[in-house]
Amino acid sequence: MHGELDLLRMWGTMGVVAKVVAFVLVFMSMWSFGVSIERYYTFFQARKQSKLYAPQVAKHLKDGRLKDALAVSQAKTYQYSHLAKVVLAGLQEYSFQQDSGGTLTRDDIVDTVRRAIQRATALTANDLKKGIPSLATIGATAPFVGLLGTVVGIITAFQGIAATGSGGLGAVSAGISEALVETALGLVVAIPAVWFYNYLTGRIEYFNVEMDNSSSELVDYFIKKTA
Repeated sequence: MHGELDLLRMWGTMGVVAKVVAFVLVFMSMWSFGVSIERYYTFFQARKQSKLYAPQVAKHLKDGRLKDALAVSQAKTYQYSHLAKVVLAGLQEYSFQQDSGGTLTRDDIVDTVRRAIQRATALTANDLKKGIPSLATIGATAPFVGLLGTVVGIITAFQGIAATGSGGLGAVSAGISEALVETALGLVVAIPAVWFYNYLTGRIEYFNVEMDNSSSELVDYFIKKTA
């Protein structure tokens, strides 16, 4: 209770700039946790759905049922699956080339499918990164924002000393402690943001490897099918 009263007293004695810095840090913290929770949920669903999707589409492709594989890839059940998005692009392009009855050679068809898969992989990887760069920005800048609040608070404390004419450690300790709260708040915001950024970046690298492997396997399948 005593600590809570001290924090309330510190807040009441803070200057306008220090309060603005505190609000900015709180907003950064809320944004960081919001992005982290949303990305964690998306990544969890992507991994879960991809584990269910991969064996089903592989079975359809092995049996030569391209329409069934296409239907599975388009199902809303796998809307978060990164593998489904990549495989769907390849299947749609291959089906389009087959249905159009064009004069493309086997190699041209395979190259067209490969480019479609590469575009889908790039777009999916970009979607997976949504919001994550902001975590790096928050992790890098939050300590400096907190330091700005501390510097402003210390300047305000010394200005108070100059105005009243009183000096000594006792006269400045309260103001400095209030200012240092800003630095602590900046670190509290930055540390989780860096943790989340590193974790989510690692998950994205894992997903990219999975998409690259699936892309290669699908292209190999079409090469064998058109041989």
